[in-house]
Order: sequence, then C-alpha cells, then structure tokens
Amino acid sequence: MAENGNGSVKEGFKMPEIKYTKLFINGEFVDAASGKEFETRDPRTGDVIVNVAEADKVDVDLAVKAAREAFDHGPWPRMSGYERGRILHKYADLIEQHIEELAALDGIDAGKLFEFGKAVDIPGAVRMLRYYASAADKIHGETLKLTTAHQGYTLKEPIGVVGVIIPWNFPSMMFFLKVSPALAAGCTVVVKPAEQTPLSALFYAKLAKEAGIPDGALNVVNGFGPTAGAALTSHMDVDNISFTGSPEIGSVIMQSAATSNLKTVSLELGGKSPMIIFDDANLDMAVGLASAAVFFNKGEICVAGSRVYVQDGIYDEFVKKVIECAKGWVVGDPFDPKVNMGPQVDKVQYERVLKYIEYGKRDGATLLTGGKPCGDKGYYIEPTIFADVKEDMKIAQDEIFGPVMSLIKFKTIEEAIERANCTKYGLAAGILTNDINIANRVSRSVRAGTVWINCYFVFDADAPFGGYKMSGFGRDQGMNAIEKYLQVKSVITPIYNSPWL
Repeated sequence: MAENGNGSVKEGFKMPEIKYTKLFINGEFVDAASGKEFETRDPRTGDVIVNVAEADKVDVDLAVKAAREAFDHGPWPRMSGYERGRILHKYADLIEQHIEELAALDGIDAGKLFEFGKAVDIPGAVRMLRYYASAADKIHGETLKLTTAHQGYTLKEPIGVVGVIIPWNFPSMMFFLKVSPALAAGCTVVVKPAEQTPLSALFYAKLAKEAGIPDGALNVVNGFGPTAGAALTSHMDVDNISFTGSPEIGSVIMQSAATSNLKTVSLELGGKSPMIIFDDANLDMAVGLASAAVFFNKGEICVAGSRVYVQDGIYDEFVKKVIECAKGWVVGDPFDPKVNMGPQVDKVQYERVLKYIEYGKRDGATLLTGGKPCGDKGYYIEPTIFADVKEDMKIAQDEIFGPVMSLIKFKTIEEAIERANCTKYGLAAGILTNDINIANRVSRSVRAGTVWINCYFVFDADAPFGGYKMSGFGRDQGMNAIEKYLQVKSVITPIYNSPWL
C-alpha cells in the first residue's frame, strides 16, 4: 500500500485543459446572473483546479424556461424517434472521440482511476446512451379492446421538463443514466451535477450541442443543493425529478415536489449492501469479490458490499486472506496505472470516513487493518477492515461511502437472511455459494433491488437498477427507466354504424 498518497503519472500523459466552467443554458455557456463562482478541488492534493459559475434560483429559472420553451415549442419532442435516436448516436460518437480527456476530467475532479475511466466508466456511459438512442423509435402504445361501441388506443408521450440531480461518485455514468432515457423519450432536461464534480458534465453539454441536440433541450447548472437544487425541485415548470443521493435529501425532494406542482419523482438513495459468503464458496474468489465490493472506487459507490457476512466454517481463514488482500491494495494518484484506489472525493467525505472509523473503534469493533490517513497531502485513506461488528453499530447501519469493511460471522441460512435484512436500505446484495438451492432461497428472501450470485458490480443497460425500502423507488436502466419519462394517454373514439349507437 502506498504510504505517500502519490503515484507516478505515466510518461507522456498530459493533464486536460479545463475548457468549460460556466453554466450551459439554452445552448450557450453563460456566467451566473449573480457573477458568483465556486471552487472545484483536486482530491489528490486539495488544491483548487478552477472556479466554476455558481447557479442560484435566477439561473435555474432561466434554464427551466429554456427547457420549457424547447419542450412546448421546440423540435425535440416533435421529432420522430428515429431522428432523436440518430442524433443521440452522433452524441455517443463524439464522446468516444474524447474518452481520454473525459476520463482525465473525472480523475482530477473526483479522484477516479484514470485507466479504469478510459476502459470502463466513459465507454459504459456511451453504451448507456446508445442503448436509449436505439430505444427512441420503439416507444409504443397499445390497442384497447373496449366493451362498448368504441375503439381505443394509448399514446406514450414525453412527460415534459425533467430535472436531474446527480452525485459525485460516478460523474459520467450518472449523467447518462438519467439524461439518456429522458432525451430518448423526447423530454427536455436540466441537470445539476454535484458541486464536487461539475467538469465532465459541462463537457458533455458542449458535445450535446455539437451533436445537434437543439438549444434548450439539455441544460447544465452547476451549484449547491440548498440553492440550485432546491430551486429545481420546487420549480412549477419542472414535470419530473430524477435524483440519486442520500435518503435525507430524497425526503426533502419528495416534500418539495408535493408542495409545488405534484411533479413525479424517482429516487435512488444509497445502500448498505450485504455480501453473504457461505462455507461452500470458493474462498479465494470470495476474498477477491468481497474486497472489491467495498474498496473499489474508494468505497464511494452506492452498492458497496460493506457488510460482509461469512459463515463460521470458513470465517477464520477468510479473515486471514482478506487482511492480506487489503494490504495489497495500492493507494495513490489515480493517474498511476499501478494504483488500485485513489483519494476520497473531497475533505468533507475524507473526514466523514475517518469519523466512522473512530465510531467503529469506540463501539467495540476490532480494527484488523487500515484505519488511517495515507500520505501527507490529499484525501487518501487506507483500506480498512473491522471484525466483531454488531448489527447495532453505526459502521454496520450507516452508509459510510468509504473503504470500510464490516465483518460479521453467521451460522445458518436463516440467520444470514435475517441479518442481511437488518437495515433500512435495500439496494443490492451479493451471495457466494456453490449450492443452487441456497442461492435461490437467499436471493428471494433478501430485500434488495439487485442480487448478484457469485459475482458483484455487474451492471448492464438492460438490467433495471433501483432499491427497496429507504434505498428509494423507481428504476434506472432497462426499458423500465424510459417509462419514468413518459405519460400514458388513452384515446377513445366511437365506431359509427354500430348497433350500440
């Protein structure tokens, strides 16, 4: 594990030029009406990268007005699905031409691994966009067989102006997880990226215009939740809010939607996912998957398998191997290809994770490895493992969003199911076993929106993604997602010369 928090950037690599720092409203980059700006910082060092324009209510009003005009009178909702899809495919082509630059922006803004971004994050965002581009001309209603002398059919129409609020852990994937189906449906969109990671969203706005997405159909307003976010969720001309973030903010958004215009809301609100490892599992595979499930992306992932339940027959051997695995993870500069884990996204998150490590010690859990800052600058934390964790401890119940694993021993299948469900969240779960009967029973008993059996972190544009309980409602990905951005209209006409008339 790197001790200095620094890695050597590969020779010849050139840091990206920061080209776009303003708001993107009605097809143009503009300053905030107030002239205000805020800093976005490099988590590798804590240094300021650049100042970006800070939107408040006035700017959100302008962005929503542009989106409303584009929806009510512009070409985007009135295009054929084929034509929208053609433009979205061109948009995807342009992103592919800038993969390295976009991965670098997410690297310096979010501390994400550069090589992983090039190979997975940005190509994954492109695949998401292409999936919905191909779906744009496949939005169909139904023919209705009515019992009276009438005929009927349904139309699926775009819901209107969509407000999108995304988090900082996967800036590119989250952008297209929300924006792609909304645009494919014919909606117009206002995006508020996380204040920690606005840079790639602004680049995507520029490429959208270049691809031919009409002015006003996609707008990006950088800013903070209590100002720009609140203005977007309460706006009377916004018809739908799609949000990924915390349960606390999700609750506020629901209240705001209810007290404004009853706009529809979809929420993905994080998790505290269990990884359940049975005695018959392949031990080495289990160690690798469990480690990746919580240390990948420095633990900043909503489905992190941070509660690791291990059956008593293999528990002791698992503990030895997982400690060894964690000590082998290299922490350092995310632009160094040898590094496994970069810095936490900002100082606030860095201090939050360290605070939870102290909670674990205070509450009586046993610290097996890690638990300390790494390096003399930036926001690096060692991969951390606790044993002897009880279900009522804060590290077992709260979403830490950092590289902190809680190990818990269990004896029976019934105990594993009960413990796995002992949380307010229900986003994902992992099951490791070679017994198909155990896999089937546990996968049907665990209350989670996604269950992985003998694998983890397998995402696909075709697989619906969302949560149970306080992990939220509504689904991203799959054709389920596009339905969130559509209204269903029944059209009924009489059949003349019918004996019923």
